[in-house]
Amino acid sequence: MLAYLFWHRPLESSDRAAYEQAQVAFHRSLHRAPPVGLCGSSAFRVTGPPWLEPGAAPARGYEDWYLVEDYAALGVLNGAAVGRGHRTAHDGAARMLGAGAGALYALVEGDRPEPGRTPGCESIGEATHAVWVARAPGSKSRLLGELLGDGMDRRHASLWRRQLVLGPAPEYCLLASEIPAGVAPTRLPPGWTATILERELLWSG
Repeated sequence: MLAYLFWHRPLESSDRAAYEQAQVAFHRSLHRAPPVGLCGSSAFRVTGPPWLEPGAAPARGYEDWYLVEDYAALGVLNGAAVGRGHRTAHDGAARMLGAGAGALYALVEGDRPEPGRTPGCESIGEATHAVWVARAPGSKSRLLGELLGDGMDRRHASLWRRQLVLGPAPEYCLLASEIPAGVAPTRLPPGWTATILERELLWSG
């Protein structure tokens, strides 16, 4: 399971309510006619992702999650987003876009499949907090990253790890409504940092 994430904010001249409506319209378009391999998507209001505009003061922005089965499905989504059936909704949102940044993550653990459910999907929409963990420069401990999910409820939380390096976003993301022990400041090694961002759901489907 992969997740393409997109952080963004509107142009200063754009009406925020209209911008949100356009974003939701695009997600609904994908939901009505999903590209092959798309498992679901969600959109959130968030405050101050520091990697969206490094050096800028924290401001309200948005965070979109697009869950796909694999890398092949990611390519299908990329083409379908501006293709027949979705282009009008996509372009309507894009015309109001100001800053944007993206990243690709893979599901490490949590929210495992059950009958009638797609892994990862429920925790995306349910989680009220996202904990973004960055390792210390030069750290080579991959095992420690796997321990960040200690104490989380795996039915309603999930741990994700960045794939490739497509932008400045942190390496790990833990989604949960209650912060587990694995990402507590006392558990992180020197130099590792955790940024907790609250999220307000706009759309999930």
